[in-house]
Order: sequence, then structure tokens, then C-alpha cells
Amino acid sequence: MPRTTKKKPAKKRAKKGFSILDEDERPRGEDDEDLPKDEAGRRKIKRQYEDLLGIRIGKLAGRILNRERIDKTVEGVYFICVSCKKVCHNLDEGLVEDPDNARNICLPCSSSGSGGQSKGRAA
Repeated sequence: MPRTTKKKPAKKRAKKGFSILDEDERPRGEDDEDLPKDEAGRRKIKRQYEDLLGIRIGKLAGRILNRERIDKTVEGVYFICVSCKKVCHNLDEGLVEDPDNARNICLPCSSSGSGGQSKGRAA
């Protein structure tokens, strides 16, 4: 009779998929720890957008990246400001929305008077 060996049950391994958005690789800012959880989360998402878009931020300036429903009455909007070319959120920096969604500006840039009228088409 052939000799059979008992197979040991395979150990269950927790699968950890690779993600370029892993926070482990990125140093955390000390200022994030003092913020409320939702604001810290928005900052993390903004950094992720900046990393993912890289040099395309200039090309996508003024565009809305994502809309999210925070609750039934509040809508959050991630966008790239035309003037300062930073990823912004309407609850953090404010949003002066363009009807065509091509020249959106954050509130600090719109109040500074630049208005995103530096290079671009005439209105």
C-alpha cells in the first residue's frame, strides 16, 4: 500500500494588496494629528490626488476632480484651483464655481484679486 503523508492545513495569510496609496510609505505631518478626523481625511485625499496627478495638475487646473455626498444636505467637491494650482476642497478652502467647470477658483485666490485671470482665455 502506498505511503501517504498527512498534509498540514495551509496557514491562512492575510492578503495585503499593493497600493500606491499606502500611507505607510508617506511621512505623516505633525499638524494632521491636531485636526478633526474628517479634515485629516480630506488632507490625506488631497495628497493622494497630488501624487497621482503629478505634472498633470497644470493641465487639469480649474477642473473638478470628484464630488462626494457628506450627508443629505452637504456636498463636498475636490477641485484644482486655476490660480494657485493646488488640490482644494470646498469645505476647507471654499469654492468659487465656474458655470463651465473649467475655471474653478478657491476662495483665498478669488479674494486676493487674482481671480485666475493669469494665463488663459478671455472671458
